Amino acid sequence: MITFTLKKELHGAEGILSLNVKQHVNSGDFIVIMGESGAGKSTLLRILAGLEEAEGEIKVGDDYWQQGSRRLPVQQREVGFVFQDYALFDNMSVKENLLFVNPDIPRADALLEMMEIVGLSDRGVQRLSGGQKQRVALARALMRESKLLLMDEPLSSLDPRMRHKLAAQIKVLHQRFGLTTLMVSHDVAEAKRLANRLWFVEEGKLNEYPLSYLDTLEYL
Repeated sequence: MITFTLKKELHGAEGILSLNVKQHVNSGDFIVIMGESGAGKSTLLRILAGLEEAEGEIKVGDDYWQQGSRRLPVQQREVGFVFQDYALFDNMSVKENLLFVNPDIPRADALLEMMEIVGLSDRGVQRLSGGQKQRVALARALMRESKLLLMDEPLSSLDPRMRHKLAAQIKVLHQRFGLTTLMVSHDVAEAKRLANRLWFVEEGKLNEYPLSYLDTLEYL
């Protein structure tokens, strides 16, 4: 289980907003995080990953990733992160991007096959389409056996057909690898397809809703 209590001031278009959140994550959860733009969803993921600082505590099992002023560095947090803008290394090939994270060639080959991009393994990532780049980004995030997979709107820039296909692949990978996943999304259908828990960031708070709440929404 992962538990966290975090506080951070955010500077948005409407002034300062205090993000003050407390929640727990069970092993194997797939949690979709929703809310208005600028509410602090992406910031929450970045704090959990160690990419941004905040006051508070993050406990993973019996270990603390953050306790008071003591914070584990990013490299020691066993987190896979899929960014909205891919964040791939343009000077490397597809396979080199994966091996940069972990020099485990059999694991890289298996992930390339699962993501249906084996034929692209030697291609430079700058020559890939958006859908292909996102598959590489997801495969790279899975190169380590992470305790937590974080995804920040990973499908938002894709066309509907590719979005639907990659969402299905994400669900399969989540189950096959026994992942614990937090994903920011604005897409209600996507949340219905993937989530077993639903969080909303609202006025600086992190509230949990039943999945049936999605039936009252269209798009955020």
